[in-house]
Amino acid sequence: MTTALASHAAQPGTPQPPPVVHAATLLWLSAVAAGAFETVLAVGRELYEGTSGVVDLLPGAGLRVVVFVAAVVLALRMRRGQNWARLTLAVGLGVFGTLSLVVGPVQWLLHGGSIAEAAAGADTVVWLFTISRVLHLTAVLGAVTLMFQPRANAWFRSR
Repeated sequence: MTTALASHAAQPGTPQPPPVVHAATLLWLSAVAAGAFETVLAVGRELYEGTSGVVDLLPGAGLRVVVFVAAVVLALRMRRGQNWARLTLAVGLGVFGTLSLVVGPVQWLLHGGSIAEAAAGADTVVWLFTISRVLHLTAVLGAVTLMFQPRANAWFRSR
C-alpha cells in the first residue's frame, strides 16, 4: 500500500471505500507507473540514439509529468469518495488517455504495418515498452471498469 493510501486508511472514523474502488485506485497508480516507465524508455532511447536533444524532449516529458501527477491526485481524491475525480479520470484518461495510447499503433496497422515484422525486428527496449504499454492499457481499462461497478456507484452516491 502506498504511503498516501496508508495514511488515509489510518485516520479513525474515515469511511473506507469498497474493495472495487480501492482496486481501481491501485490500477490507476499502476497505470501511472507504467506511463512513467514508458516515458523513461522513450526519452532514454531518443537521447541514446541522438535523434533529439534534452531541450527538445522537455516539453513532452514535462506534459507527461503533469498528467502523471494529476492522475495520482485524482485517483487519491476518487478513493476518498469525490465523484468529480472519478468522472474526470473516466473521461480524461479513460477515454482521451486511452485514445492517445492506441491511435499511433492503430494508424500504423491501418497503413500496412506488420505485427510479425515488428516483433521480429524488436530489441529489448521495444519489448519492454510494448509489455509496459499493454499493462498500462489493461490497468486503465480495469480501473474504469471497477470504478463504475454497482458497489462503487452506491458508495459514490452515499458520499
